[in-house]
Amino acid sequence: MKPIIVMAGTPVDTRMGMDCLSSHGLTGLFCPVSENPNQQTAFQISPMEKKAAAVTALLRTAQAEHGCGKAFIYCNSLSGSVDFGPIAQETGLKIVTPLDVYRQLAPRYHSLAVIAANAQGTAGIERTLLSANPELTLRSTGLLPVVLSIEAGEPPEELVSRHRLPELCGWYESVGAEALVLGCTHFPYFKETLAKRIALPILDPAEEMIRLLTE
Repeated sequence: MKPIIVMAGTPVDTRMGMDCLSSHGLTGLFCPVSENPNQQTAFQISPMEKKAAAVTALLRTAQAEHGCGKAFIYCNSLSGSVDFGPIAQETGLKIVTPLDVYRQLAPRYHSLAVIAANAQGTAGIERTLLSANPELTLRSTGLLPVVLSIEAGEPPEELVSRHRLPELCGWYESVGAEALVLGCTHFPYFKETLAKRIALPILDPAEEMIRLLTE
């Protein structure tokens, strides 16, 4: 079986995507876009043509060198800042992103909370959710400092407390949120720890992305 391109914002979340595929018996091809979260944020606010060209070049190289036919975009903010639809048509790749999952989730809820890496990420997720359910109430927060803590290897228990994530989720719940969307693929790193301290259900798109990728 040919490897599946794993594209994400930094080497850390790309490795998380590789591990996610591996846990389902799938082989990934390591393909980060940037070297660190700050560089990735700068990439996301660069001109659309520049972003699309850079991403397409990486995907085409993987196709040419490894015969890849599928791509697993394991990054919410990258998915929200680059339109992968035309790129999939141009390259012939089957490309799955977290946004594909959010389109399915949106009609099931009236109110959701979203935490993402930055405002670029929340904007892309909100756009996708609201296009699928215009009546949905959304409250979103960009949490780049949390991403930096994950990249630095801070233990989940410490970062959940230090960044006051239970308090943030408590506020979300108090204003009517039905669930918390992990809008950054770094965030499963602390999912189990946070789940023990909050009442809100946590929505992680990774499992459904795997299903879409293999169907």
